[in-house]
Amino acid sequence: MEELEKADTVKKDKKEEKNVVKEIVGMILYVVAVFAVCFLIITYVGQRTKVEGSSMEPTLSNGDNLIVDKISYRFRNPERFDIIIFPYKYEKDTFFIKRIIGMPGETVWINNSGEIYINGVLLSENYGLETIKYAGLASTPITLGKDEYFVMGDNRNDSTDSRFDVVGPIKRKEIVGRAWVRIYPFNKFGVVKHQ
Repeated sequence: MEELEKADTVKKDKKEEKNVVKEIVGMILYVVAVFAVCFLIITYVGQRTKVEGSSMEPTLSNGDNLIVDKISYRFRNPERFDIIIFPYKYEKDTFFIKRIIGMPGETVWINNSGEIYINGVLLSENYGLETIKYAGLASTPITLGKDEYFVMGDNRNDSTDSRFDVVGPIKRKEIVGRAWVRIYPFNKFGVVKHQ
């Protein structure tokens, strides 16, 4: 009788060991799957970014946390007035956030009165309504290449953008994505308006 009980105990112990091993393997596979999904989302779908500085005031403010949509531009081209994210040419871990003003093939010019002209026509917009004090590279007409965009911050007199040599026109392949949702501060939570 004791031998049967010992045999049953040994079987139960082996069964419990198998169950524990199955649970551990299951947990490891679950964690790997979660990391793989997170990696794919961050790499190809979206990522969180934080606005630093006032160059996009009043649309976006210093400290705003955003989700960047990295997938839309795989299916369509950027449009005028989209707010895009791209890396700073001299510091790959620093990203700029600006609004598209000029599209590929267009000629951008800022006159002495601080008005923006696209292909000789005054740009009609609801952003950056202050008089531009510094035209920079756009003080003479700039014709964009077939894959280039001219970008500016909404706070035109406090923005390092395509008017400056350190930024210049942005190539299509440099665009990481577009601002999609503001997630913080909570009282401003919502979709970022582009148009």
